[in-house]
Amino acid sequence: MDATEHGTLKRSGGISPNARKLSVAKVAMQHKITGYVSRSFQMQLVLTYVIDGKMMMDTLLISDRNHPDMSPDSEFPPTVFVIDDDMGFAESAKYLIESIHKPVVVFPSADEYLAQFDPRQTGCIVSDVRMPGMSGLELQEILRERNCLLPIIIVSAFGDVPIAVRAMKAGAIHVLKKPFDDNDFLELIQKGLSEDARRREEFRSQQVVLDRYDRLTDREREVFEEVIEGLSSKEIGQRLSVSFKTIEAHRAKIMKKMEADSIPQLLRMWFTIQQCRVTKTILPPQP
Repeated sequence: MDATEHGTLKRSGGISPNARKLSVAKVAMQHKITGYVSRSFQMQLVLTYVIDGKMMMDTLLISDRNHPDMSPDSEFPPTVFVIDDDMGFAESAKYLIESIHKPVVVFPSADEYLAQFDPRQTGCIVSDVRMPGMSGLELQEILRERNCLLPIIIVSAFGDVPIAVRAMKAGAIHVLKKPFDDNDFLELIQKGLSEDARRREEFRSQQVVLDRYDRLTDREREVFEEVIEGLSSKEIGQRLSVSFKTIEAHRAKIMKKMEADSIPQLLRMWFTIQQCRVTKTILPPQP
């Protein structure tokens, strides 16, 4: 129920009247809660308002985990970003993509795209490989360093195998040679958008596990690692020089904080944590 449609909405504590309708991300931006912060940063924003004479209260949890906004109601709809200095091609690609009702933004250079880049953007990128200034491959490298999740489709007027190999190794989902069939191109766009959605869902699942892992104390993390190695509580106690009962208490807290019902489930969570460490899923602070 939208508060503005069912009574008088009064603001309290300096929160704007329409704050209740905004996503957490929008509220955070509106109140200057911006930038990149540590993984442990969390804030509660309490919204107080009056509807039909009754005082209501909402508590929003703002947690900037230094990664793109993954909320389903993100203010960044899936968009295709076309980057090509050949504006004739760029406009043709824009026309094609709009024919399947997908938002498109065109940039004449990689530098101009990077100037507006936001890690919360969703969708996919179509980039030419050879452009004045920064090339498509150089753009790929920079986006990878920034842990950009957007799938990239590389297009080129040249059938250069080494460039295609390098692009694929850098994470491109496809290298397409100009000129190409319109239907093939649109299929790749759909593939890119679907891949972006899949990556973000996987990212959300990983973040749930990482959030739970954050709850553990240093000692609990030590015990966690020993449990994953398959050691018994007695063996762990001997290795860490603590009592059997203490280890049992730690194990119980680990299972509760990780919300695991069994050791196999805990093991799967551990693999997720290790995968995030290897692939740098936890994004570093941006400059």
